[in-house]
Amino acid sequence: MNNPEQLTAILTYTLVAIVVLLFALIVVFAVVMLKNKQKETEDILPKKDAKKETKEEPKKQNKSLGENKQSIHKFMEFDSVDDNMIIQDNGRRFLMVIECQGVNYDLMSGIEKTGVEDGFVQFLNTLRNPIQIYVQTRTVNLENSINTYKDRLRKIEDRLNTMRLSYDEMVESKQYSQEDLDRAFFELTKQSNLCEYGKDVINNTEKMSLNKNILNKRYYIIVPYYSSELGLSNLDKEETKNLVFSELYTRAQSIVSSIAACSVRAKILKSNELVDLLYMAYNRDEAEVFGFEKAIKSGYDEIYSTAPDVLDKKMKELDRIVEEKAVEKAREKLNEAMSEKRQEIKEKEDNLEYLVDELAKLLLDENEEYIEKDVIENAKNKIDNDKPKNTKDTKKTKEGGNNNEVRPKGTRGRKPKVTATK
Repeated sequence: MNNPEQLTAILTYTLVAIVVLLFALIVVFAVVMLKNKQKETEDILPKKDAKKETKEEPKKQNKSLGENKQSIHKFMEFDSVDDNMIIQDNGRRFLMVIECQGVNYDLMSGIEKTGVEDGFVQFLNTLRNPIQIYVQTRTVNLENSINTYKDRLRKIEDRLNTMRLSYDEMVESKQYSQEDLDRAFFELTKQSNLCEYGKDVINNTEKMSLNKNILNKRYYIIVPYYSSELGLSNLDKEETKNLVFSELYTRAQSIVSSIAACSVRAKILKSNELVDLLYMAYNRDEAEVFGFEKAIKSGYDEIYSTAPDVLDKKMKELDRIVEEKAVEKAREKLNEAMSEKRQEIKEKEDNLEYLVDELAKLLLDENEEYIEKDVIENAKNKIDNDKPKNTKDTKKTKEGGNNNEVRPKGTRGRKPKVTATK
């Protein structure tokens, strides 16, 4: 009996253990499933948050860009340039700049140095407002000087070509004395030497411009003025600017007058000169290659730029070629016409006696009704007997086959009256 009871007890214990184990496994499985669901939900939630962040990032970037623009604008330290003034702090501060031409103090005598020092002390004593001295170092740009020299050289070459043509005409005409020819040749040589000298100057200046170590210092006095100094608060910006300009101009002009005692010449910069000064200050490296004037001409402040049409460029080039060839051809034909006219004059000079005799005979024939025929014949014979022995030119004119009457210009259509004296 004991054995069956023991077996049932063992079976019940094992069954209970198995049930407990199954229950524990179910609990573990449920816990694992819950953890997996939590991980999935955590993986999904960051994606949604990322989408929100992507939507918010452009706003943050836009804000950061706006802050960068504002910081750059503040870095430039000025608002605009107007009426020969630099405007700062939204119209609260105005600056006017005076450019000064320095003097070579070391080359002065002792008396001149003393005068300059006394003038500078006087200038400092007359100051009633704060000023700032600014020195700007620039690389010397010789491009404008080279262009000016080239324009002048072009005019000299045109004048030299004209003088050469005039001198050649004088030599060919043989109507001028040796003294006149020598004087014209001297002027032509002087003009040629001047042209060669101009070419040498341009070549040397271009070589000098390649040297980047040539520097130039410019000296400026900056005069400030604050709108609060006016003591008026009910003015708009335009009225404030006009009043500030008059007050600031008076200050600057007084400084220009007082600094003249130091033998220093000064002038108030205009708006375009102020822009050039600021452009050089903020673009020191680029300004040496691409200056302010080139930037304005290139249209850097325009939204877009277009090149000229190819056909228009070709048309302009053809017009230029036509003009050059027309001038050259006109000059050539003019020289030919002048040479032909000189040849006609020379032939007429060679045949002068023959033309005189023929015209005299013609006059006698046209006055037959007034003079007896035998008298006219006798006069013609005398004209023939008076001919010179050298009649080569007359033979040439007769051999030419021209049997028409030789009548000088202005004698056709009229009959001059020749009266015989008895």
